[in-house]
Amino acid sequence: MTMQEASDRYQIPIHILQKYESWGLCGAVKKVMGDWQYDDSDLERLSLIMTLHDVGFTIEEVETYMRLLEIPESEQARLRMLGRRRDAALDELHFRERQLQRLDYLRNEIQKQK
Repeated sequence: MTMQEASDRYQIPIHILQKYESWGLCGAVKKVMGDWQYDDSDLERLSLIMTLHDVGFTIEEVETYMRLLEIPESEQARLRMLGRRRDAALDELHFRERQLQRLDYLRNEIQKQK
């Protein structure tokens, strides 16, 4: 599957695929007639990259995480990265909950004035 085909089929932006290639983590990706060819393991890695991106990892964090996958015994380092992202997500969630409470308070104040 070419880069364009992978982008179209899996809704992966071309710039993500290009970044992936630049990391040298493509595994079995081969260049054939000027186009990169992705195999199933590459698509699995790309799926992981998109998941990490979707949960808020920066490009640098994604690259670090993907490089850690190549290192045996890196589970703890990867768990720490995921834990930090989870903590940040919880902080954001709690912040949004406080915003909602304040909005509800203001709405209730307006309704009381009627």
